Amino acid sequence: MIRRRGFTLIELLVVITIIGILIGLLIPAVQAAREAGRRAQCLNNLRQIGLALHSYHSARECLPQGNIYQSAGQCPGIDTEPQGSSYATQSANWAIALLPHLEQEALFNTYDFNHPSETDANKAFRETSLAVYVCPSDIDAQTPIVPASGPAFDTGAKYAPGSYRAVSGRSDINGHDTGLNYLDSQSTLISYKKNARGPIHMVLPLWKFHVETFDKIRDGLSNTLLVGESTTATSPAQRTFWAYPYAYYTLSGATAQPRILWGDFDRCVSANANGIQVPCKRQWGSPHSGIVNFALCDGSVRSIATSIDMTLFGNLSTIDGGEAAQAPD
Repeated sequence: MIRRRGFTLIELLVVITIIGILIGLLIPAVQAAREAGRRAQCLNNLRQIGLALHSYHSARECLPQGNIYQSAGQCPGIDTEPQGSSYATQSANWAIALLPHLEQEALFNTYDFNHPSETDANKAFRETSLAVYVCPSDIDAQTPIVPASGPAFDTGAKYAPGSYRAVSGRSDINGHDTGLNYLDSQSTLISYKKNARGPIHMVLPLWKFHVETFDKIRDGLSNTLLVGESTTATSPAQRTFWAYPYAYYTLSGATAQPRILWGDFDRCVSANANGIQVPCKRQWGSPHSGIVNFALCDGSVRSIATSIDMTLFGNLSTIDGGEAAQAPD
């Protein structure tokens, strides 16, 4: 007579425990592998943006404006002052101008430059989510929402989120730490020295702030930041919106405060005893732990540690500051 012996209760419990331990070990490994893939895709997006900016420069002999005025030209030779208030005539930005160089010419051709982006004429355009402008790790980046300020806030216009902003310059070169720099009004622009400017910023010809060319980046293409991640885990209305040509929503600057690299708007604001928000509105930040990804002016990409010395970070954000700054590996 053959006796069939099954699992005892203790053996079954041991097997279940082992399986549970293996699953516990496997899930973090799978999550880590997925995050590594998302981080690689994020770097690839920045690489594409950097190469597209080089293509734009080759075609037009300049880099695009940060925010584009209807009445101002886009490359060297601009000599007219935009009419109206600082933001009234803004019609586009660097991210919109770059679309034909990112194989998005069909979308670019649907944009009506004769109307502001917040009008109904550009509703479908501004609500379009573009994979190249969104880091895969960026949470809630697919649903259009209303930005926290400007004409979009006034009209309730929704915009598709983005994850990347251009480097407008350094804000603390004259001892200021407000975060205001080359992306704001005329009064702000003239209060900062020209050697604080970054590669892509607002253009005001009357004050001699023109678009930049690569030969003006005297600090070195490989040591100057061009475009980087700007995400926030809180206050989504303060995040990046790729098609919004207003103030800081596609432009950020370098302030000598570590909080601008945290990627958390609410935490950034609460870290200042006086509740000063401006540097936080112009912050950088990444959903990847401990780093913020950047494209540099030479077309390379780099992961910058959030623990970077902030003086060095500021030096890397200017194109003609004369600093002996080298981007960390």
